[in-house]
Amino acid sequence: MKSKKANSKFSFQKIKNIVFKVLLWFFTISVFWVLLYKFVNPPITFLMIQRGFERKVDGKDWKIDKQWRNFDELSLNLKKAAIAGEDARFLIHYGFDLEAILKAYKKNQNSKKVRGGSTISQQTAKNVFLWGGRSYLRKGFEAYFTFLIELFWSKQRILEVYLNVIEMGDGIYGADAACVAYYGKNSASLSMGQAALLVAVLPNPRKWSPAKPSAYIYHKQSLILRNIRNLERLGTFKKQVLE
Repeated sequence: MKSKKANSKFSFQKIKNIVFKVLLWFFTISVFWVLLYKFVNPPITFLMIQRGFERKVDGKDWKIDKQWRNFDELSLNLKKAAIAGEDARFLIHYGFDLEAILKAYKKNQNSKKVRGGSTISQQTAKNVFLWGGRSYLRKGFEAYFTFLIELFWSKQRILEVYLNVIEMGDGIYGADAACVAYYGKNSASLSMGQAALLVAVLPNPRKWSPAKPSAYIYHKQSLILRNIRNLERLGTFKKQVLE
């Protein structure tokens, strides 16, 4: 009997040690990964690879069209449009917008279409460090990496990475590649209307296109432009952060 108890205790302790080591390794690697990307631009994301294979399955060529632009090379209009259209409290929250999450939850109770309440920080964490799809496990990792990038990165870096890796069309990633594809110019020279139209196609840029906007996309564009004016009036845009 004592031998069985001793073996059981030993096995439990061994499992605890293994779990502790796994968690320690995960924490160490994830923190290093986040710190690395504070200074090094992410070369590729899991979503880019996934979409590339999906194109091959559909009989299309492999395509990952992207061009990195540093923060100061990106249009101020684009930065304002991204915040106004995707996360109005980006500059003042710490990664999570509880008000937006609550609104999304309430709306989803009475709607077949699922509305997200993710911030730009959450979307950046998801796009850079995680795989596609929806699950509670992925949401947990998303929250963890959101906390890390808010802790170690600046708001400028988060917005810069977001605007450079976000999916903007079939095989098109980042604002600069999207501007070339849809407008024939780089992202530095975007007008406010073009920037708002580019953001208006999110979160489904493979369904909608700023090159051929529907009435719905034009409506979203007008809402984004109105929100930009409201945020400017309220002084929400911080010049020292966006420029």
